[in-house]
Amino acid sequence: MTDPTSSQAARLGRRTLLRAVVLGAAIIPLAACVGEEDPLAKQAREGNNKNYIAGDGSVEEYAPESRTAPVEIKAVAYDGSAIDSADWAGQATILNFWYAACAPCRIEAPHMVELNKEFGDKAQFIGINVRDEKDAAEAFERNFGIKYPSVQDTEGSIQLAMTKYVPLKAVPTTLVLDKQGRVSARVLGAADKTTLKALINTALTESL
Repeated sequence: MTDPTSSQAARLGRRTLLRAVVLGAAIIPLAACVGEEDPLAKQAREGNNKNYIAGDGSVEEYAPESRTAPVEIKAVAYDGSAIDSADWAGQATILNFWYAACAPCRIEAPHMVELNKEFGDKAQFIGINVRDEKDAAEAFERNFGIKYPSVQDTEGSIQLAMTKYVPLKAVPTTLVLDKQGRVSARVLGAADKTTLKALINTALTESL
């Protein structure tokens, strides 16, 4: 004769197993939709001060219909000037994430200076320093003749905020924003001058 208690336990066990299988099936697709965490954002969150992941110079352009909302940044630059993304409308904006001891940053710095001069008030260049305190950053800027402002982001708040728009993944990373303030292109690693110039021209001349 079958023990009623044993039969009831077996039925409960089957229900529990079935519920686990159904829930598991619901959870797996959701997990698959979550992308891998941006490595630079992870470093900023961990606060390990490494702040350097090598980029390969790769370029990614974003079609107007695939761009995110306009980038929003409010900060104070090393020179005391106010940085407000609300002021960027109507021009191209170049955000360059860097720090002084980063070898690729030193390679691309002269190109940034030359392009800043070439584009004048048609494009706004802004540096985002991910590691240095004020003295080290300003020494770098003097050494390379950088006139455009840079913002200190050693705590990683801007880097983390940028994950809403496009993953950074490397230092240096350069983002080109269109005339609406949306990310139109990303360069991972040292930016080639000719390539960056073409990306800025595209942002300035495209019909949105």
